[in-house]
Amino acid sequence: MKYPIGIQQFEENRLGDWIYVDKTAHIYNLATGGKYFFLSRPRRFGKSMLLSTLEAYFQGKSHLFKGLAIESLETEWAEHAVLHLDLNAEKYTTPEDLTNILDTYLREWEEKYESPERENPSLSQRFRSVIRSAKQKTGRNVVVLVDEYDKPMLQAIGNEELQTEFRNALKAFYGVLKSADGDLRFALLTGVTKFSKVSVFSDLNNLNDISMDDRYNEICGISQQELHDVFDEEIGKLAIANGQSKEAAYETLRQRYDGYHFCPNAKGMYNPFSVLLALQKREYGSFWFSTGTPTYLVQLMKEADLNPSALSGYEASASELDSIQISVDNPIAVLYQSGYLTVKGYDKELQLYSLDFPNKEVEEGFIRFLMPMYTAISELDSPSFVGKFVREVRACKVDDFMKRLKALMADTPYEIIRDLENHYQNVMYIFTRLMGCYTQAEYRTSNGRIDLLIATDKYVYVIELKLDGSAEEALAQINSKDYALPFTVDGRKVIKIGANITSATRNIERWLVEG
Repeated sequence: MKYPIGIQQFEENRLGDWIYVDKTAHIYNLATGGKYFFLSRPRRFGKSMLLSTLEAYFQGKSHLFKGLAIESLETEWAEHAVLHLDLNAEKYTTPEDLTNILDTYLREWEEKYESPERENPSLSQRFRSVIRSAKQKTGRNVVVLVDEYDKPMLQAIGNEELQTEFRNALKAFYGVLKSADGDLRFALLTGVTKFSKVSVFSDLNNLNDISMDDRYNEICGISQQELHDVFDEEIGKLAIANGQSKEAAYETLRQRYDGYHFCPNAKGMYNPFSVLLALQKREYGSFWFSTGTPTYLVQLMKEADLNPSALSGYEASASELDSIQISVDNPIAVLYQSGYLTVKGYDKELQLYSLDFPNKEVEEGFIRFLMPMYTAISELDSPSFVGKFVREVRACKVDDFMKRLKALMADTPYEIIRDLENHYQNVMYIFTRLMGCYTQAEYRTSNGRIDLLIATDKYVYVIELKLDGSAEEALAQINSKDYALPFTVDGRKVIKIGANITSATRNIERWLVEG
């Protein structure tokens, strides 16, 4: 089987006999179900292939669709002029970078469709003229496809002056799609994020946002059924290579790469990039996360004082997830739209979405990336440190893993610590998530909140931290409020740990253990 890793052109895929997961029934429904659409999906999720497939469809290239679902649905195969703008490849560090790439596309289209406005200094007016000329030359309304519409905006996050330049340029450029309505057959803009309509899309307010529409949940990515139908034989080979049964391989793939939900009660979708690489290499890796690092998102979390432990189970309204402002002051919306968080539940009465990491690949990658942001351990050193920590926790060597934690904290730079008690809870949370143990910061009981809970198959650690108090006070609080009571009936041994942190040393001073 030929895996189309890195291939984003539908025509190349079909002519080269690469594997193709048939999305053409969804594409037909989209193309015949409206006129203006917007779709946000995480990076490496198949947006470019979707647009390339639409391009081939609207160009009437019926020979490329032989044997696919759309072959029995489409009868006309009308040929339209397609203006396909891809903003993904450029680095946008100056206003000229955006101007140059738009000018390059416009010149290509102007030559092809003999547009008379080639010397007009206005990019938006030249774009309007191209659309009009393309319709006149072909006799049919024009199709506009924009890949990664938000790439300039994303790269300018943190630079408000540059973002304003990009916003103004794109606002006018995309606004042409509304004024050219009579000359357009179809338009789709895709991106990772959705910037608020009061900014980039304020002049294009007729877009149908299908990002959280269940009818288009499966238009990108790989569904569970598609995984079975297309890749079953290859999954058998993956299982053999890893000493697994085929059922175990399916389960590992599900845990690592499934779990993206783009609307309430929708089927989970697999990340296609990670699945294809796992099948090609016949090993399970962190493929998606390694293609991009969320440095700015982590910095945004710290500036917003958003604890890592708050990410799992975070509840957000639809408006909070729907778009982000130009200033980007809400890390949750960006984390969700970028694919680091996804919908895991929905309270219909309160209209609140419950968010969490989509799968182990994203969770492990993100938590591992957090480590050097909160500790002195580098991302490269973390596997060794965490591995030893895991071993000591599983063996109930409390003094050993507390000493290891204390040694780590001794090297933590002062500038990354604001709230000491909160900082240590975050560090403990990061460690335990990497360990693969169940952990929850500030676990709620009927009598109060446990600072940290760590559970293995044999032990439950109930940990209370006291800032500028005493280890005795911390342990006494565990006992007086019966924090351990909910865990005394499941057969595991409960270990109570009371520890104190001093402002003077910015470190753990003492701990007491009971159990």
